Amino acid sequence: MQEIKSTCCYCGVGCGVIIATDAGKITGVRGDPDHPANFGRLCTKGSTLHLTARDELRALYPEMRTQRNAARQRASWDEALDTVADKFSAIIQQHGPDAVGFYISGQLLTEDYYVFNKLAKGLIGTNNVDTNSRLCMSSAVAGYKATLGMDAPPGCYEDIDHAHCIFIAGSNTAYAHPIVFRRIEDARKKNPDLKLIVVDPRRTDTASVADLHLAILPGTDVVLFNAMLHVMLWEGWCDLDYIAAHTEGFEQLKATVREFTPQHAATVCGIAADDIVLAAQWFARGPTLSLYCQGLNQSIQGTHKNAALINLHLATAQIGKPGAAPLSLTGQPNAMGGREVGGMANLLSGHRDLANPAHRAEVAALWGIADVPAQPGKTAVEMFEAVRSGEIKAIWIACTNPAQSMPDLNLVNEALQKAEFVVVQDAFRSTDTVAYADVLLPASTWGEKEGTVTNSERCISRVRQAVAPAGEARHDSQIVVDFAQRLAQRLLLPPRRGKGGMGVEVEGSNVSTPTLTLPLQGGGDIFPDRQSAGISFDYANPEAIFNEHRATTAGRDLDISGLSYALLEHSGPQQWPMPQGAAQGKKRLYEDGIFPTASGRARFVSAKYVPVAEDTNARYPLHLNNGRLRDQWHGMSRTGTVGRLFSHDEEPLLSMHADDMTRRGLVDSDIVRLASRRGQLNVRVAASPEMRAGQVFMAMHWGSQFMNGLGVNALTINAFDPQSKQPELKHAAVQVEKLNLPWQMVAMRKGDVLHRMSRLQPLLKQFDYAALGLYGRDQELVVLRAAHSSPVADELLAQVDAILGLDDETQLINYRDAKRGISKRALMEDGKLNGVRLTGETAARDWLKEIIAQDADAQTLRPWLLAPLSAPPAGQPQRGRIVCNCLDVSEQEIQAELKQGFDLPAIQGKLKCGTECGSCLPELKRLASQKIAA
Repeated sequence: MQEIKSTCCYCGVGCGVIIATDAGKITGVRGDPDHPANFGRLCTKGSTLHLTARDELRALYPEMRTQRNAARQRASWDEALDTVADKFSAIIQQHGPDAVGFYISGQLLTEDYYVFNKLAKGLIGTNNVDTNSRLCMSSAVAGYKATLGMDAPPGCYEDIDHAHCIFIAGSNTAYAHPIVFRRIEDARKKNPDLKLIVVDPRRTDTASVADLHLAILPGTDVVLFNAMLHVMLWEGWCDLDYIAAHTEGFEQLKATVREFTPQHAATVCGIAADDIVLAAQWFARGPTLSLYCQGLNQSIQGTHKNAALINLHLATAQIGKPGAAPLSLTGQPNAMGGREVGGMANLLSGHRDLANPAHRAEVAALWGIADVPAQPGKTAVEMFEAVRSGEIKAIWIACTNPAQSMPDLNLVNEALQKAEFVVVQDAFRSTDTVAYADVLLPASTWGEKEGTVTNSERCISRVRQAVAPAGEARHDSQIVVDFAQRLAQRLLLPPRRGKGGMGVEVEGSNVSTPTLTLPLQGGGDIFPDRQSAGISFDYANPEAIFNEHRATTAGRDLDISGLSYALLEHSGPQQWPMPQGAAQGKKRLYEDGIFPTASGRARFVSAKYVPVAEDTNARYPLHLNNGRLRDQWHGMSRTGTVGRLFSHDEEPLLSMHADDMTRRGLVDSDIVRLASRRGQLNVRVAASPEMRAGQVFMAMHWGSQFMNGLGVNALTINAFDPQSKQPELKHAAVQVEKLNLPWQMVAMRKGDVLHRMSRLQPLLKQFDYAALGLYGRDQELVVLRAAHSSPVADELLAQVDAILGLDDETQLINYRDAKRGISKRALMEDGKLNGVRLTGETAARDWLKEIIAQDADAQTLRPWLLAPLSAPPAGQPQRGRIVCNCLDVSEQEIQAELKQGFDLPAIQGKLKCGTECGSCLPELKRLASQKIAA
């Protein structure tokens, strides 16, 4: 067995991992105790990464089709890339560079991002390159730039240990960034006086353990923040000396917040005025660390929400000191790295602005081209609208799934259907977007890649290759470079040969060519006139790309000219800036009160309140919120391959307040139609103590691979913030009505689960309701739940049976009651239950699922397998929902111990739940507190 250090590929916490391999296969993963982001801890997703390293759903070789309605066929890399190069060059020459676009991802490595950006803006001459980070972090970026002058989060994770107040806004950190939340829990244990304030419409696991939960109405964050500043001014809690010395625009802001009294804000936000005053007091007393995410970002007012929160930090001098900073939590592993290289429609390399002529000239000289186009490219929503209208003829989508993640999915799907040419570059062939690909390019993925990523605290970590790419998959940067060289030949651009794209020599590098030496010590012109040299895409390896990238940062706010692969190998992850000569990266920014603005002062932004883009009315009376589950990630292309990650939430659910359900005659597990002005979904409903009346919640992960429907984003609106261009994904107005679907089916089968699941997926749309997932640990099974308004055709059932291997009548236990519409069958092999299909009556679903997953001898249960029993016979325990995924501890087991009088420490001592990754600790505490309250 061998081990190699790398970085987790999920959220922006950026946890270090140690990958174990044997015979060229990934066999295990554990947290890296030396990594400063996690010190060895991993969440449920990270700790199961090795279980996702299988080939069943991977894209293993290039595929292409010559006609839109034809099936793709296997192709060689030369055939695929030549076809794409021919098509792109023809479109560019006939319609111009802006007739093509690139939609890429915060899950790419920095090196991948860099070459995509250079390909689009440097070689092709279009700024139509945007990223799913537009859906994630663009409002945070715009907020930082509007107030502090640069896209540079000023704090670090260590500030959690120094804070006396932690202010979490628009983030269920316990679910979305669990390792950060573990650190918050540790800090609270060490400092009982540390106050935790959580701003969230839902009483999430994060909010449930807060000292103060501000359950504001959707979209009213600016009102709350302005009211808090109003209180700080009234009570004299602002640091007027700091404001005078280091900021500008405060007088205008004072005039804005004058009207935001606590009483007025309480009415708008739906919370108590006294709570607003208390929050302002705790915040101003400090030191205060703010942590925030999509609740602020995904809004038509996202930039102003971010700026209004940063205003509070500037007004109280809560910045540039231990424990005090506004720190945005990044949603993806390398959204920040993508911004560093300018991988968005309005940015250029090294945090340069596309609108700045001097910045464009610098990048043009760097790349050896005459100019960089000045016209901003299409951002995410605009790009797909342009594809639908025909303005963009060809689109290249890499490492993301817009057919599931973009807002107003019907528009996005229409665009992809109308597109003249679609290229999808992905590691997985199972995503919703792959169905639209005219050419599919298989990419390497976690455990197979080499490069760097940057996390939420500006910390750059190495991603290292542990095994060879699966099948014929290639690294993302390798694919882009190969394509760029082919396209350059077709566009008749001068070739350029050499080991490095710039021919640069940089201190500390293992890769160098002597064509040009860039002075990285800060003096001199590092961008000499190279317009005649021609643009280059000749890179020996990812390190060569990194060296070119870091050269672009010299003298910039994110200067990493002192960083190298060699230093990262020797000294570990480093935060930027780290200029030439620095011993280590910089933990905190703006300690001297000097900001990267024209005046050197931070700027207060007078944020005005703007309601949500789509308010409720009599037809759509409910506010729909969406967000993350604890154990799933994005569109589930990776986490959706691991059975245990379905154990906490096994199917799509709509969470509602109990009163809203009663008014509609609903009970738990009823199927409802959830509808907005743009689409509808049929989904099960559940009462949730997290919800306020008038609001509903559904997780964003489920797409058409796991349900009948496109997912929650079929309902969301594509209106976006005018500054950040980030859409309002977090809110839509909806209606909920009960459906009568009397025909029910449950089908479960152990063995070959991913192959069976992929074959079942096309059938989901034939049921009025369908949910597909996995279950189990050592013995995984695929689980299909379906409902319909009437019994489905026998042919459809026969398809399900054939896929699940339940079609050989000679091997099955069968029961059929045609009069009552009941049909059941079970597969027993060697005394074990391996599969079941129940239609018409499904009461035994849960305990049969457990029997299959346990792989136990089921001979004694044979007479009861098809009986209408909701509980197992002979007293077998029924486990129910799993709370602790690491150690497989169920809610019923925990409740049984609580009934015996055990407190939480005693339960943890006995069952060990919550003692591994800790992701379940908030829920364990909630269960224990409910028992005490009862």
